[in-house]
Amino acid sequence: MLKRELTLFQATAINMIDMVGIGPFVTAALVAATMGSAPLALLAWGLGFVICLVDASVWSELGARMPEAGGSYVFLRESYGRNRWGRLMSFLFVWQTTFQAPLVVASASIGFMKYATYLVGPVDEPVSRLCSAALIVLVTFLLYRRIGDVGKISVALWFCVIATFLWIIGSGLVFGNPSMAFSGALTTPDPNMSIWAALGVASIPTMYSFLGYYNVCHLGAEVRQPERTIPRSMYLSIMGIGILYLLYQISLFSVLPASEVAGSNFVVSLYIDRLYGATAAQVMTGLILVVAVSSLFSLMLGYSRIPFAAARDGIFFRVFERLHPTEHFPHVSLVVLAAIGIVFSLTLTLDDAIKSIITMRVFTQFIAQAVGLVIMRKRDGASSMPWKMWLYPLPALLAVCAWIWVFMSASVQKQQVGIIAPIIGLVAFLLLSKVRGNWPFGTSSTTTSGG
Repeated sequence: MLKRELTLFQATAINMIDMVGIGPFVTAALVAATMGSAPLALLAWGLGFVICLVDASVWSELGARMPEAGGSYVFLRESYGRNRWGRLMSFLFVWQTTFQAPLVVASASIGFMKYATYLVGPVDEPVSRLCSAALIVLVTFLLYRRIGDVGKISVALWFCVIATFLWIIGSGLVFGNPSMAFSGALTTPDPNMSIWAALGVASIPTMYSFLGYYNVCHLGAEVRQPERTIPRSMYLSIMGIGILYLLYQISLFSVLPASEVAGSNFVVSLYIDRLYGATAAQVMTGLILVVAVSSLFSLMLGYSRIPFAAARDGIFFRVFERLHPTEHFPHVSLVVLAAIGIVFSLTLTLDDAIKSIITMRVFTQFIAQAVGLVIMRKRDGASSMPWKMWLYPLPALLAVCAWIWVFMSASVQKQQVGIIAPIIGLVAFLLLSKVRGNWPFGTSSTTTSGG
């Protein structure tokens, strides 16, 4: 049985280190290149901040109501009805997670190696790939312990995250010219692209950098006082990281013009080098790599609970239900997730991983659970929700609109991935249901073996 040992501080730390990772350090250039000027880049980051705050209201209601291992899996299963449509929706979520979660793991490890080349110089592609895989193995070893110890490690890694940002932000405010961050053209580099269209394109890397604010929901069965801790930890995480991201961007643009930010693969290293010299830049790069490892640690922790929850319900393979005999964590799920992540880290590019991560989740997770919340509210009443969003249902509707907009801003190829994946998942669900005699072909019981 999972133990409730995570405190509010530890849960918030896990969320925050998951949110940061390598994301903001590699996506700052992408956003600047798309928007073309510092003010418009700040607008893109601010928009991502707002979308997260709105979407967190959905996660908070569902997380407080269903504080169990698995997060969205449990939300979809219960909100759509455990014995019928909930089986389909939760299956589709686990289906996409088997691909999407390892994609996140791979993107973190590949991004780590790309930034590490600032310290070690160019690395042959096969060597870089092997090092990415080795990083996943290392993080798996760190996670191979009980949740109480993991919470303590997360707090230590959180201090590394905060220290890194404080150095970046403090340097810009003291030695830079913050007015540079608010000057520049209010037009995009592409004359055929409106600001609104550019914001949509830039929203994909900014949202990639913010994702993780809900990680505590995956660990709901291991959180103390979950009805209060889960919503509080999410809003604290988003507010903390959102403010840090905006100050971080202002600091960059107070020292470097938008054109330099857009053209650098190591923008923070360049920034610190400009202010303090090469040695300080190397130290900063080292801290960024620690932050990247911290995020990989956090996201693997959360995602490993999803197949575990599905297996426990009989919807996934039973082997994933196993807990470590002495440390009480889902070790099979963790190892399998790591193994698939290693395969992706050896075969995919960072760009493909980042874009696919967003589009694959829009319909089967973010939009599906916002709609599910409305269904649950109508069925069970608002009084059944321990935590209630303000101005319901407006935040849920805004979240759905925001995610559709983000999806439509992706390339046609990535949109196709986001549509085809759940269609294939639906076919797989129907085939498995037919073989096992489950709904819609037979009994709707959830206790059928998952294999």
